[in-house]
This record gives sequence, C-alpha cells and structure tokens, in this order.
Amino acid sequence: MPFFYNKFHPSNKQGTPWLPIIIGLSLAAIVSTSTSAIAYAKSTSKPENPIPPSTAIDRVIVDKSDRILKLMSDGKVIRSYRIALGGSPTGHKQQEGDQRTPVGVYTLDYKNENSIAYRSIHISYPNDEDKARAQSLGVNPGGDIMIHGQMNGFGYLALFNQRRDWTDGCIAVANDEMDGIMDAVILGTTIEIVE
Repeated sequence: MPFFYNKFHPSNKQGTPWLPIIIGLSLAAIVSTSTSAIAYAKSTSKPENPIPPSTAIDRVIVDKSDRILKLMSDGKVIRSYRIALGGSPTGHKQQEGDQRTPVGVYTLDYKNENSIAYRSIHISYPNDEDKARAQSLGVNPGGDIMIHGQMNGFGYLALFNQRRDWTDGCIAVANDEMDGIMDAVILGTTIEIVE
C-alpha cells in the first residue's frame, strides 16, 4: 500500500488525527471569509444617509498610496471609498498599456452607462502636457481612464477585487459605491489624483 495510505488512514491510531485538523481549518476559513464579507457589505452598502442633492461635490481627490477616493464639498470630505488601481500603480501614467493611473489635476468630463464595467465616469487624461510627454518619448499616451464599478457580471466579486489592484489604470469601486458617485458628481468636476 502507498505510504500515505498507512500514515493518514483513519485506522492508523498512532498517526496524526488529520480529519479533525482539516475540518477545523476549513471552518476557520469559512468563518473568516463570512466575517470579512459581512464587514465589507456593511462598509459598501447604500449609505443610511445619502448625500443630499443640495450638497455640491466640487472636487474629487484620489490618493493612490492610501487607495482612497474622496468626494469633497467646500473643503470637507463628504464620502470616501476604498479603490483599486492598475496592476502597476506607482508613478504617473506614461503610455498606453503601462497599467498606471495618471497623477495630476483633470476633469470628470462624461458619464458612460454602457461601459465594460458597471457604470463609469471618464477622466480627461491625457491633457496637453501628457500628450507632449508621450510624443517626446515616441509612445501613445493611452486614454479611457475612468472611475468605474466592477466588471459587468462580476459585481459580487467586489469583496475580493477591491483588496488588490486589478484595473488597467482606472479607479475601481464597488457597484453600489459607483451608484453613489454617479448620483453625486456632476460633469465638469475637478479630480485631483495624488501619489
């Protein structure tokens, strides 16, 4: 008989009781995941106090290092959201495909209800400076940088997706958070993205 059969078989009374250990570890993983899911659901569910329509969001600030997006009004934080960035988030976007989120001051210039991710707001990257830099390097600056929800059909994965950087340079939030951002932010609002 194979070595592992004798060592791990339940009839081996001298061996380690593997079945209780495996069951215990499985239960611990389930409880841990459930607790995380409940905590995440509470943090990302529709806010009990939605942003009143009379509150004008006049600036959006994205802190790439802290992975936070803040909706601002008159210098005060109205809401903040945990974000995911591109797979290579450090530094300013240099060219198409580098998976970086740009750094600088841009404008939120249009909303897209039919994007490949759940709803999106376009960021006005590349600006003239970005285009000139890319041209001097002989590369395409890229574009289509958005604030968006989860990829269509995968909103239920936000619990896991938002723990890692998974976009191609966009700024991702959970779908219900994207609903709140879309409702609160008007076109022409400034977005400041910092390292």
